[in-house]
Amino acid sequence: IQHCIETVLRDEVPGDLIETGVWRGGATIFMRGVLKAYDVETRTVWAADSFEGLPPPDAARYPADAGDRFFEQSGLAVGVEQVKHNFARYGLLDDQVKFLVGWFKDTLPNAPIEQLAVIRLDGDLYESTWQAIEALYPKLSPGGFCIVDDYGTLVDQCQRAIHDYRDAHGITEEIIDVDGWGAYWRKAS
Repeated sequence: IQHCIETVLRDEVPGDLIETGVWRGGATIFMRGVLKAYDVETRTVWAADSFEGLPPPDAARYPADAGDRFFEQSGLAVGVEQVKHNFARYGLLDDQVKFLVGWFKDTLPNAPIEQLAVIRLDGDLYESTWQAIEALYPKLSPGGFCIVDDYGTLVDQCQRAIHDYRDAHGITEEIIDVDGWGAYWRKAS
């Protein structure tokens, strides 16, 4: 995340930063912290989440999610007020942080985001990953980064959604493995 943010700042790639699926806020807090460390006041960090956990799988529309049980894990439901509190603990809750509360299918297509420089997808499911990349990738500036949290661990869901989207849109940039779990690529200029 730090490498991607520092690169877009150095290369003056326009746009905001977003994470879809923020859980307790760690990655978005870090994003805001990097912007603060570089005295960047012109970019927003968007935190998109249901803040209720994951939705039950819609296997009829997204067969890859059939049988998934993430929606039963109550520990994944962290309320927006708790996440705001977590930002505030680091002195990073300010007007450069915006929250998109609700299911991705409802919030992301009409989100008031003009341009993005860094996208971090952490939706776990095929459905959530697809809905996020479909709504946000067209807003990613050339030279921006798409980071995918569960690319290497949820192969049949998250990774498949990424490859299906990339194939459908002719995206051929190299996917770089981070740690066996996450991966990223840089959008061609």
